[in-house]
Amino acid sequence: MPQRSEYLHLQPLTTRWHDNDVYGHVNNVTYYSFFDTAVNTYLIEVGGLDIHGGEVVGFVVSSSCDYFASIAFPEKIEVGLRVAKLGSSSVQYELAVFKEDEEEACAAGRFVHVFVDRASNRPVAIPDRLRGALQQLVV
Repeated sequence: MPQRSEYLHLQPLTTRWHDNDVYGHVNNVTYYSFFDTAVNTYLIEVGGLDIHGGEVVGFVVSSSCDYFASIAFPEKIEVGLRVAKLGSSSVQYELAVFKEDEEEACAAGRFVHVFVDRASNRPVAIPDRLRGALQQLVV
């Protein structure tokens, strides 16, 4: 089971009322939203990604998630983030969801971003500032 100490960046988040499903826990699809929020927050704040007007955007082309323990509203969580593979135009992230102050992950997943030119939707080299931010997370 993934451990908190294995991740180079932790993004704090909180569950929301509508995240719970009829079974009283956060629905499985919501974890993908947690992953996306953690990655894009990092890319914007550290990598300078301009999601509204930048020439380069990241498209998710692959994703998966494994679940170990449930979480529910209201809970504070942290999403661990690291980079498993950094290519010329793509990056594979590894992520894990942790309850606040717990060492073992409740869920772990991965997804791949391909960076593309906004106008043409064609793959492009990852811009230098963004690449530098991603290199900080390579394991």
